[in-house]
Amino acid sequence: MTTTPRNPAPHRPRAAWYAAGTLLAAAAGAGAGHLVAALVSPSASPVLAVGSTVIDATPTPVKEWAVSTFGTADKPILVGSVTIVTLLLAGAIGLLARDRRSLGLTLVGALALLAAAAAGLRPTSQPVDLLPGVVTAVVGVLAAQWFLGVLDRAGAAAADPAAGAGPDRTAHGDGTSGRRTVLAAAAGLGAVAAAGGGLGQAFSRTSVAADVVLPAPSVTLEPLPQGLEEMVRGVSSFRTPNDAFYRIDTALVIPRVDPDSWQLTIDGDVDNPFTLSYQELLDLPMIEKDVTLTCVSNEVGGPYVGGARWLGVPVRTLLERAGVRDGVDQIFSRSTDGMTISTPLQALMDDRDALVAVGMNGEPLPAAHGFPARLVTPGLYGFISATKWLTQLTATTYAKDTAYWTERDWATEAPIYTESRIDTPRPLSRQPAGETFIGGVAWAQQRGIAGVEVRVDGGTWMPAELGPDAGIDYWRQWFLRWDATPGRHTLEARATDEDGNTQTEDRQSPFPRGATGWHSVIVTIE
Repeated sequence: MTTTPRNPAPHRPRAAWYAAGTLLAAAAGAGAGHLVAALVSPSASPVLAVGSTVIDATPTPVKEWAVSTFGTADKPILVGSVTIVTLLLAGAIGLLARDRRSLGLTLVGALALLAAAAAGLRPTSQPVDLLPGVVTAVVGVLAAQWFLGVLDRAGAAAADPAAGAGPDRTAHGDGTSGRRTVLAAAAGLGAVAAAGGGLGQAFSRTSVAADVVLPAPSVTLEPLPQGLEEMVRGVSSFRTPNDAFYRIDTALVIPRVDPDSWQLTIDGDVDNPFTLSYQELLDLPMIEKDVTLTCVSNEVGGPYVGGARWLGVPVRTLLERAGVRDGVDQIFSRSTDGMTISTPLQALMDDRDALVAVGMNGEPLPAAHGFPARLVTPGLYGFISATKWLTQLTATTYAKDTAYWTERDWATEAPIYTESRIDTPRPLSRQPAGETFIGGVAWAQQRGIAGVEVRVDGGTWMPAELGPDAGIDYWRQWFLRWDATPGRHTLEARATDEDGNTQTEDRQSPFPRGATGWHSVIVTIE
């Protein structure tokens, strides 16, 4: 009797291979989309578009928690979280695609198109912003279809001893050939993801300010005096270097603005609206201002404060040219990435000389700090006064227009409090006994610092020596010589402004108008 051979039992690679393959396909699609975004619209990169949408939808208390907990690492952590969640979803789709291929591939495409939708719904979106998401979807679906096909063929080969085996070692062969094929395919997808992401990052960071030559100011300030940083080691530099200046904003990718196409529009309730090109702005008379900026999210003793010399055109000059009408109480400014900020009209028209700044510490504005132009308004926290990547100033009223932070219940008026910070000794540090310095900085923009006092372990307040004075809008360094005795000590500082107001001891959180309280540090003297 003749026995007909039975077909070999079908072999299916493990489900984990399908999950990993779809995850890698999604990563390859995201890499391709990120590269395309770098060439056409960096903020439309799939992960960044979704991340920006998450930022806008996040409640204010959660944002404050993120800034206070993670500091300037909040953006990388958000991007990383969005990436991880997206890849996990892609992996779950891969498990589904093992048995329901068409549905799985459809979901891969839908996942990518969500990023396109997020980019398209941004306040400043253009039709081209949809392109990175579409590229992500197409590349992701094709890559997933190809890789899952590789798995299928490897599984079929494993069922035929003459054809070798798939990615799992089985009784049908040793699995070497199929495993190599799958691993090579996975490596290829990983390379596409890495290359797209890396090239996209490189193109996104391309400088657009390299050829800008700043004009000379109409009135030049004397050079800033020498600070205390050489004498009091550990105290903040009197002038904060550009690359060390704090950066707090909602932009996940720094806008790359072409100065040749950039324009500044002054409009709204004015008699003579007008628009300036970048060169026309540079041709206007410029002044220099030494101004310390402070972020409203800065906790007591926090790092989000810095002093710089700014070059720019007084905002008052532009608003007077436009002819602001009666009844206007705010200037509604807009950045190239869609951020909106409300600034009290009075603060931009009085003699504090708020600037549309184009230079920072003798250089064109760095991209991270607002190139080609930004607002610098002395005396107010940045969230109502320091619009970066500025493109529009609109004269209006608070009743008519509500800015980004106002919608989230932050204050509409937020003058900077009188504050001081201990820079040295560092908190929880260990120091040798003997004479040492306690030092730091203090600020009270629009009032100036009259004095700083320090006390040790709740004792008598002792007057500190003040460093150089660069005006009421600039911080002051200070120091106290201290004969440190062994033991654990608590150091506290408080400042008094030129109006006679002493920094309050009362603790207040940053939301909604800035933090207050005395800064204290604990040190151990050995």
